[in-house]
Amino acid sequence: MRRFWFVAMSLGVLSSLTGMVVPNSRAETEAVKGEYVEVRTASVFAGACHYNGELTTTGRDALMAWNVKSGKWQGVDLAGVRAVAIVSATENLAYNNAPRQSEIIIGENASDAQTRAMLEALKSRYLTSLGKIISVRRGPLSFEHKGKAYTVRANSFASIDIEPMPDDLCCKMPQLVWYSPLVPLENRKVGYTTKALYEGGDVCDPWQRSGENSAFYGSFAF
Repeated sequence: MRRFWFVAMSLGVLSSLTGMVVPNSRAETEAVKGEYVEVRTASVFAGACHYNGELTTTGRDALMAWNVKSGKWQGVDLAGVRAVAIVSATENLAYNNAPRQSEIIIGENASDAQTRAMLEALKSRYLTSLGKIISVRRGPLSFEHKGKAYTVRANSFASIDIEPMPDDLCCKMPQLVWYSPLVPLENRKVGYTTKALYEGGDVCDPWQRSGENSAFYGSFAF
């Protein structure tokens, strides 16, 4: 009788512990999802001659912007967190082995815990694209998506303004899309950059691009 009671009690404790652990595990691994915009210093949709002319002369830099809609990383809710990164390489970013470095700004609305979690998430998922992260800070950051247009502002750091390509030409003429986004995307589209600006900082000199098909946009998830 005593033995039966001990086994029953053990099973009850195990069941109780299991019930405590499983929900926490699910909370820790809730997928992080949101919107993403990227602008490069080279046209990503262009004729072959234009692409070849830029491949070895430019395309070493890019702006990357995330707007988290939902999800948790290591138990921290990241909904509403925004981040922008500038990445600069020694060669065109198409060469994955080219040494690169980056600096990151995370929106000032993020808490300390969210800032740490977002940074760890970016490093875990996109370190190959980001390279060596040499600077991280917080500051004013807005990410707006109206219709099919995107506007990103990171004060005293960078800005992005892109529009969709007419008639989704990137989908109708995929052979003229020469690059892949630095972040895996769902519903990836090529965007027309009305203006993109990096004001200079730790990784490269200031630059500005406009009037070219140098952007990607879509949904990210990890």
